[in-house]
Amino acid sequence: MSSNFTVLAVAVSVLTACSSTGTGQQTVNRPEPALKVFAAGSLRGAVTTLAKDFEARSGQKVELTFGASGLLRERIEKGEDAHVFASADTEHPQRLERLGGWKSHQVFVRNTLCALTSDKVNAVPDTLLKTLLQPTVRLGTSTPKSDPSGDYTWALFEKANVLQPGAYATLDAKALKLAGAADSPKPPGNRGTYAWIMDTDQADVFLTYCTNALAAQAEVPRLKVVHFPPALSVGAAYGMTVRQGAPAVATAFAEALLAPQGQAVFSRMGFGAP
Repeated sequence: MSSNFTVLAVAVSVLTACSSTGTGQQTVNRPEPALKVFAAGSLRGAVTTLAKDFEARSGQKVELTFGASGLLRERIEKGEDAHVFASADTEHPQRLERLGGWKSHQVFVRNTLCALTSDKVNAVPDTLLKTLLQPTVRLGTSTPKSDPSGDYTWALFEKANVLQPGAYATLDAKALKLAGAADSPKPPGNRGTYAWIMDTDQADVFLTYCTNALAAQAEVPRLKVVHFPPALSVGAAYGMTVRQGAPAVATAFAEALLAPQGQAVFSRMGFGAP
């Protein structure tokens, strides 16, 4: 009995020593909870790249959720957990600020509307409005309120009405809201939304951010990207906000998007500086 007791005592002392020095198997390193970032769908390429870099530098896991900014904001209001919200406009971040619990927003990049056209549409900037008004041209858009791209598109319709009275009513009536709503059809697999819409002949022209249009053209080279003339140009300011009380790493991530290295990534993908 005495011999067995001695062996047991030695084993206990060894385990205790290992635990106190942190070299034993009893030590458990719990990973930090993931940083949860909600971001506009048009930011997918850039923010995914920046999140991977941030993870590599900080060791902090970043969980990304992309979608139409208005729908993401609604999900946050309904209680979904997010630490950083990067929107394609400033209105949705400001609404969260007004409701409380979120810090003042910052504009971190800018974008512009372009026309993504099929190879069968012959349009240049000076003839683009005339093309959009043609009865036979099917005009695809995002959904206003849910997706800021739709709101910017209707602002463009208002500008068109100044140049050509009656244009707003025509464009508003013919617009096919093909993306940006909760029930909008989703593309299969890894296909981009706008490349898929145009590739499957759902529209002749789709009005979207220039960055989206360029990405769609890279996926389907026969598509064309046409810029609007200055009188019709509509810019988009992207706003970002951080939840009050979020871990310090949330602010660090937001600062990384604004840092020169982050801005260089946005620039390579066609975004403008704040």
